[in-house]
Amino acid sequence: MIKEPDVLFISHGGGPMPLLGDPGHRELVDHLIDLGGMLKKPSAILVISAHWEEPVPTITAGASPPLIYDYYGFPPEAYEIQYPCPGEPALASQVYQALNKAGIPSRLDAQRGFDHGLFVPLKLMYPEADIPCIQLSLVNSLDAGEHLAIGRALRGLDCENLLVIGAGFSFHNMRAFFAPNTREVQARNQAFEDWLNQTCTDAGLLESQRAERLAHWDRAPHARFCHPREEHLLPLHVCYGLAGRASDARMTATILGKQSGIFYWEG
Repeated sequence: MIKEPDVLFISHGGGPMPLLGDPGHRELVDHLIDLGGMLKKPSAILVISAHWEEPVPTITAGASPPLIYDYYGFPPEAYEIQYPCPGEPALASQVYQALNKAGIPSRLDAQRGFDHGLFVPLKLMYPEADIPCIQLSLVNSLDAGEHLAIGRALRGLDCENLLVIGAGFSFHNMRAFFAPNTREVQARNQAFEDWLNQTCTDAGLLESQRAERLAHWDRAPHARFCHPREEHLLPLHVCYGLAGRASDARMTATILGKQSGIFYWEG
């Protein structure tokens, strides 16, 4: 019998800032370090990153992917970060086959490296960089239902002790991060977080109701204020599509002054 993977959605913070000692990321850093110690060490990790979009779901397939420093305006040390984890071409091929079996055209990419949606949180969770990793892109349609379907297609992956991480952000309004954090802004942020918490954790919801809420996430309170563009929320849709049930645990962190969520489904 195939064991279901552990599934984790994280709010990964701003670029490399969690690794640079930024005080606005202290709670997130503590959570990620704690999670690395609490979870059973995985044999492989699949990361769905908010920072990679393609016309079809695309999977890194190289044996030793380089790092992509896909941020700008940071001090030199941000571009010297190393995380030399190996790739896992066999797992990449299995993900490719699972997607295509579900009728979702996909593609393997043996050249692309790992972006900061992978290496920043994993450097905190698993600093030894000894766990094979692959990345899966979003689809540039940014269609919520399509990303739920991608998650469903990944059910039954035959990889013992797999960890799947959706690396996004439950609040991602860049302008609001650097504007005054007024009571109105805080209330909007909190209202959406409360909706997301209920959607992901309320065991009283039917799964059809939970999927419907996520498919139409933009009807949630202040949804488009919290996500003017939804690429940082959609890794959560893939995570839920894979897990197919209420999450087992939720953590919150104040990141750059905004309430942000982490959701975990135990395999």
